[in-house]
Amino acid sequence: MALQDRESARGDAKPHVVWPEPAPSVKPCSRPGVIAAAAYENGQRVGDIEIKDAHKWKGRDKAVVWIGLHEPDNELLREVQAEFGLHDLAIEDASHAHQRPKLEIYGDSIFVVARTAHMNKDEIVFGETHLFVGRGYVVSVRHGPSTSYNLVRQRCEASPASLAHGENYILYSILDFIVDNYMPVLEGIHSEVEELEERLLRERLDKKDIERLYMLRRSLLRLRNAVVPLVDVCRRHEHLDLPGMDATLHALFRDVTDHVRRVQEDIDTLREVLAFTFEASLMIGQSEQTEISRKLASWAAILAVPTAVAGIYGMNFDDMPELKIRYAYFVVLLFIAFVCGTLYRMFRKAKWL
Repeated sequence: MALQDRESARGDAKPHVVWPEPAPSVKPCSRPGVIAAAAYENGQRVGDIEIKDAHKWKGRDKAVVWIGLHEPDNELLREVQAEFGLHDLAIEDASHAHQRPKLEIYGDSIFVVARTAHMNKDEIVFGETHLFVGRGYVVSVRHGPSTSYNLVRQRCEASPASLAHGENYILYSILDFIVDNYMPVLEGIHSEVEELEERLLRERLDKKDIERLYMLRRSLLRLRNAVVPLVDVCRRHEHLDLPGMDATLHALFRDVTDHVRRVQEDIDTLREVLAFTFEASLMIGQSEQTEISRKLASWAAILAVPTAVAGIYGMNFDDMPELKIRYAYFVVLLFIAFVCGTLYRMFRKAKWL
């Protein structure tokens, strides 16, 4: 409203008119550990803010502050705690990574821990996200090489009607983004497992392939440990009346729960396939070893005949059977050839040779 309109309004005899409190000033935030800090009102971005000014937006109607931190130090966490009145236990958990995925309720706010995952070359890289959610604010704390949530912020800002639902819609968007990022990891592992299966059918897997099978199965176990607790976190948003939860968002959290369960099923399926591939490789190796052992045993039995005969006639005795007969040498050779040929046909019939 123009300045003259305000002055005329003040001079008018209408004391019941109350003008809204002006919005706090916004300034870009450039501080180590702070990725983004912005204020939103009615789903629209107002602008960037300083951490020290966050409390000014906390009590405003239809306003929410969204702060993103990456591996903040204790001083920064304590400053955020003072701005929003966060619980000491939640701050202690947020300052240390390697927490188990969970959801904790502290008065009128909730604390969520989720594990992130993405592929880095041929390895699964895990990160961790801690979320503080209360009336009028969302604080995300990332640890490790997790994916930035700038894309989530852009998507939310592109849909003001949805963002107008406030902090719980932001929480849903982040959880949905984390779960969606599990899928490329599983697709990459699935492609590699299929390649190993095809190679197993064509040729024997070498030691490097066996080690890769073991590493993939161990990585999937770690991924499963990160995903399974997240099912309970999303289900609690779906069924429980958490602080500030909008009933219209239950369906969205139900959709995230379905996605998490699907990821869990895919992980279990891939682990079973890897186990079967590993067992099949061992069985093929054992079968090849058995076949080689049979061939060696067969040839050893065949060679034992001339060896035994040559050993007998190699002894230095004068009185030996057929030693003085003219054709005794040829008779012995024919006998050796006959016995060896008979043994060879027997082993061939038994498929040992």
